[in-house]
Amino acid sequence: MSEEQYHSASHCKYLIQYHIIWCPKFRFSVLKGNVEDTLKQILHKICDDYSYHIKSLEVMPDHIHIFIDVPQTVAPCDVVRTLKSISAIELFKTFPQLKQFYARCGVLWSRGYFVSTVGHISEATVIKYIEEQKNHD
Repeated sequence: MSEEQYHSASHCKYLIQYHIIWCPKFRFSVLKGNVEDTLKQILHKICDDYSYHIKSLEVMPDHIHIFIDVPQTVAPCDVVRTLKSISAIELFKTFPQLKQFYARCGVLWSRGYFVSTVGHISEATVIKYIEEQKNHD
């Protein structure tokens, strides 16, 4: 990996990358059409606001894959909490029918998630895997 892909902070060089997956509650296939497009825009805005860099993103009807590069000061659980909480609020605002659909439980996302660190050796593998997700369904 070339030197310029590492980040610098005070007394620190780092590369923190996570592959994160999470699902809508009950794994319902609600992330389609306009919801999918809007969710992608929302996730890009969140990442811009929080200095996360999206390396790859795919929204499937019943789950999301995101591969991001984050500052060294942010814990993975905080990255996930930020992405899930803000995106749920924004999607419910934009799509009242989605909020109505989930009115009984009151939440969009399931509580769980998957997160894995990604080193530079497997970066290409993760990107290829995420990009090929659409072709498998």
